[in-house]
This record gives sequence, C-alpha cells and structure tokens, in this order.
Amino acid sequence: MSSPISPQSPIRTEKQGNVLLIISDNPPVNALGQAVRAGLADAIAQGLADAQVEAMVIRCDGQTFFAGADITEFGKPPKGPSLPEVLDRIEASDKPVVAAIHGTALGGGCEVALACHYRLAVPKARLGLPEVKLGLIPGAAGTQRLPRLVGAKAALPLVALGNPISAKQALSIGLLDALTGDATLEAEAIAFARSKVGQSVPRASQGTANQDGVRDPSIFDEFRATNGRAMRGFDAPNAAISAVRLAGELSFADGVKKERELFVELMTGTQSKAMRHYFFAERAAQKIIDLPADTALLPIRKVGVIGAGTMGGGIAMNFLSAGIPVTILEMQQDALDRGTGVMRRNYEASAKRGRMSDEQVDAAMGLLTPTLDYADLADCDLVIEAVYENMDVKKQVFGKLDEVVKPGAILASNTSYLNIDEIATATQRPGYVLGLHFFSPANVMKLLEVVRGAQTRGDVLATAMKLSRTIGKVAAVSGVCPGFIGNRMLSKRQEQANKLIMEGANYWDVDDVLLEFGFPMGPFQMGDLAGIDIGWHRDPAKVTTVREALCAAGRFGQKAGKGFYDYDSARQRTPSDEVRTIIADFAAKAGHAQREVSKDEIRERLLYPMVNEGAMILSEGIAQRASDIDVVWINGYGWPLYTGGPMFWASTVGLDTVVAGLDRHGLPVSDYLRERASEGRTFD
Repeated sequence: MSSPISPQSPIRTEKQGNVLLIISDNPPVNALGQAVRAGLADAIAQGLADAQVEAMVIRCDGQTFFAGADITEFGKPPKGPSLPEVLDRIEASDKPVVAAIHGTALGGGCEVALACHYRLAVPKARLGLPEVKLGLIPGAAGTQRLPRLVGAKAALPLVALGNPISAKQALSIGLLDALTGDATLEAEAIAFARSKVGQSVPRASQGTANQDGVRDPSIFDEFRATNGRAMRGFDAPNAAISAVRLAGELSFADGVKKERELFVELMTGTQSKAMRHYFFAERAAQKIIDLPADTALLPIRKVGVIGAGTMGGGIAMNFLSAGIPVTILEMQQDALDRGTGVMRRNYEASAKRGRMSDEQVDAAMGLLTPTLDYADLADCDLVIEAVYENMDVKKQVFGKLDEVVKPGAILASNTSYLNIDEIATATQRPGYVLGLHFFSPANVMKLLEVVRGAQTRGDVLATAMKLSRTIGKVAAVSGVCPGFIGNRMLSKRQEQANKLIMEGANYWDVDDVLLEFGFPMGPFQMGDLAGIDIGWHRDPAKVTTVREALCAAGRFGQKAGKGFYDYDSARQRTPSDEVRTIIADFAAKAGHAQREVSKDEIRERLLYPMVNEGAMILSEGIAQRASDIDVVWINGYGWPLYTGGPMFWASTVGLDTVVAGLDRHGLPVSDYLRERASEGRTFD
C-alpha cells in the first residue's frame, strides 16, 4: 500500500515487508525542486521512525531517476530543506538506504545516489556530475563524497569535465554496487536492501579511496595537462579540480565547507550566469514565436541531397547516422564515387576512435543511394541542395526539383548567403521552400540556421526545427537577409580586421586578441585553415587585394605551408616577413598612415560592430530573440560559451560601453542599440 507524504507531495512511500520504498513522481525528469526535497526528508524520517522498516529503497517513476537540480530555482531565494541537508539525513540513517537508478542520475541526482549507502542501476542508466556545463561545481557534497568513494583519479573527469558515464563504467570504478535487469530494478533493489539489514552501513563521506591523490599528487597535474584545451578559459573546471584535491587533504566537514565557498563564488560570477543563460537560450531557440506548439509536422522518411562534395556528403551523414535513408545526387560518376568514398572513410575513422561500431558504419552506408538521375529524388520528403553558391545555378536546380520531386515535399537550400525568397521563385511551391544552412564540416558542427522565407509554411518550418533535433543539431530560425544571422555579423568583424591591418595593426595581434577572448582562432588563422585561394580568380597578374597578392605568391594557406603565416611540419604558425611587406605595400598605395594599434582598440573594433549588427538583426525581425543570436555564434563560430554569446556579453559589458566605443572609433551605431543603451536596458 502506498501513501503520499502529503496530498500535494511528488514523493510517496510503499511498505514492502521490512523495506520502505520511497518513490518520486515529479515529471518530466524528477528534478530536485523544493517539494521533492521536502518529500525525501519526510520519507526518510518516516522510515527511521517505523520499527517495522529495516531498510529503504529510493527510486523514481517515469523515464529517469533524479536528473538534477531544478534549474528554475537558480538565482531565487532558497526554500528549505536544502539538498545538502536532505542528503546528510539520508546518509546519516543507520538503516540501509539503496538507490535504484534508471535513466540518468545527473548532478543533484548523482549526489542523491552518493548519499545513499548502496547504488544499483539498470545497464542503460547513465550517471554524472555535469554542473561544470553550467559554470558550477556540485553543491551538495558531490566533490567530496565521489572521490572518497571512487578515488580522485576516477572522480576528476566526472567532476571537472561533466560528461556522464555508462552504468558499466560506473560499476567498474565503484560508483555502483551492482547492475540489475531492466524490468527487475525495484525487486532486485528490495532484495539487495534486505541482504544488508543488520550490517553497519558504508557511508561515502567516510571513504578513503581519495587517498590516491594524496599518495600521487601528479594525478591533478596530468589531468590539467591532458584536458587543458577543453578547459581553457573556464573557471568551473579549475574549481572542480581544487575541490577534488581538497577531498584528500581536508576532513569531510571542512571539504564540504570549501565546496560551498567555491560553489557560491561560481554561482554569483559572470561565467555561470552566462552559461545558464545559454542553457535556456538553446531551449528557447526551438520555439517559433508565431506558431502553435502543436503545429502538425510533415513526415520525413527519406531525404535527398544534391552535391556529394564536402558539404553535401557531410549533410547526408547527419541523416544516415540518424537512420534516415538518403539519396545523394551528383552530375558525374567520378565525383559521386569520390564523395561517397569520403563519407565511408569518415565513418570508418569514427569507428577507429571507438565512436561507432563497424556494424553501425555498414548500417549507415547501407541507407545511402548514390545516383546521377534527378528522377531518383522523386519520392523524397525533403531535398537539400548543396551546390555552388551562385543564384542562377541554385534557381536552375530548384526549378528541376520542382518538376521531379513529389508535391508536398520540402525543398531546402544550404546557401550561406543568398536570398531564399528569390530561390523559391524558381518553383511552384514557395511555401515548401526554406534554407537549411549547415556549417562545415556539416557532419560535425552543431549549428543549423533554419532560414524562413516570406512564404515558408508554418508546418514546413516546424518540421525543419524538429528534424534538427533528430539529426543532433542545435537550430535557430533566421529571416531572409544577406548572410542571415551568423555570416552577416561575421562580415562586420572581417571588415574591421582588414581595416585594422591597413592602419598598422599586426595581423597576428588581431588573431591573438580573439584567441585571448576565447575564440578557437582568429580571422587570418581561419583564412589559412580554409584556404586563401577559395574564390580566387587564378590570375597572378591581377592583384587588387592582400588575399590576391598572397595567392599570386603561392601563399594559399596551411595546405601550402604558407598563407598569412608560415607553417612548420607540425602546422605551428609563425608571422611572415613576406606578408608584412605585402600588407605594408598595400597600405602605402592606399594612403593609409601606419600607427600603433592597441589590443583594446582591436578588441573593440572587432566585437562592437558585431553587437551593433546583431541589434539591427533584432530590430529588423531577422532573429526572433537576442538569445537566438547567442546560440548561432556559440555553436557555429566558436564564440566562447562562458561569455554567453555576443548579445549576452554586450549586456554584461554594458550597452552604453559598446555605444561609447563605437562612437569613439567612428563606427555606425544603430538606433535600436543607442536607444536601449540610453534607457539602461539589455537585449533580453
């Protein structure tokens, strides 16, 4: 017989002989909000007070164990009991308490499991402490209990990188005591609990596995060295490493006190605010403001891709990996064979890295149908063209698709810049035309700009947004304008980068300013990586720009061993004297006086015009919300996550500061930005 702790509580209890089942039913993910915490505390008290109860099992209804804290409570006045208080009560019980885990036990959910005396899970369960992904560390003794239970070496990646692990991995490091059957979790947990009655209970807070870090402190240095690139610029991973190390140096009580200090410092800092902003921004980007949430979706059972080059092949791989059949079209057999061969090699490389099995490689490629005939696209539900970025070519392709592809199918362009509305005029179905702008390499990059044409139907747009999740992309809706959201803003940054080097700024300083800000590379490094000769007219005698001069000198970028930079065999870059001379000659011919340019000026002139362009994008309705722009730039262009994206960053810097900087450098300021700055407002 079950009984709720209180009529409104999401926690109920059931007595199974001498075992008290404590069950959470707080959909969708059993988040550890105040009502759940209070219910858990009351249930533990009930079990301790009942002489017939000799052990307790905590489990959850629905699809998952406690999946973490209730993030909507962040930044609000706390309501008791706190999670640390509840977990201390669980662990203090002298009656065995067993966590029965299915789905995920993440963050606070993993900390609940750690506070229990024993932990059982189904094989498909996943456990982890992902707080660093919100700019935080665990705040309910997770950094102290985990290393005491499994050791500092095993705890470090869980706490400092935040990636969940499988139940099998959790068992191997001692985080779990046993695996159970999928359908027998509750029964096996009850039996396990009964087997521990009368025994002294083990408490993670009293574990000694953390002494591995005391015996060998190099564990921490090696972890930093191995993962330094992934953690660069982030505050939380370093705090997490410190907390795990302190677990071996301090008593549990003192370690918990230090964990709390680090947690509060991070919680009140800018990075966590920025990362929490992004957490909600990514979810908000899926919502289309003027469409009902229940808009009927179109079925996408088969996809066509036109073009088997780098972009087309990468786009196709997204659908194949998701189990959706793809027909890929090329004009020549050798191009088709070359493209499909690259796709298979990419999959095989993933298999060698352990990211998929050989069987999965064969299954994905088995869903691919190569063709040279447009007619083979007739039964596709969605066709994406990834051909040369030329309006006439694209309109010709769309006209042909409109003739051969079944009525009601979606026709999409992967254009990164061109007008979707004009492309749609080549068809008799403009309502079924939209842009799907993938980023290269398309099978790796997370961002998908979904471009909504003037006549794009609501169900077509909603289907594209849903499909983006199916293929593992983070999508944001853009209206039609040159470059859409991302490239339109990027053009302003590149414009200033080119002007800065004409005025005397060193091009490597321009790159380094962005590296120091947190970007993976600067504009001139990016040019070298992509290839400076992309779009070059191939006439060495015709030199009108710095890039043309570099190409004329054979400086095509990394592939040639020299571009803006000279590269050694390991592709390490060094500024080039030849390039300095080329830039100086162009500056002299253009009459640009050379001067010293500070890094502060470089940073302001690169980033502030992007913010201004973002403000114009908002005022024109190209982006639905400021946070959508942040989603685009974080996922597509490497804007550092810990700043929250360009629009959130601008708000933290102060829009008045941005406006003043633009004015100081004689750069345009949109009315929208100036108005918000004068009113002391942010973009949100």
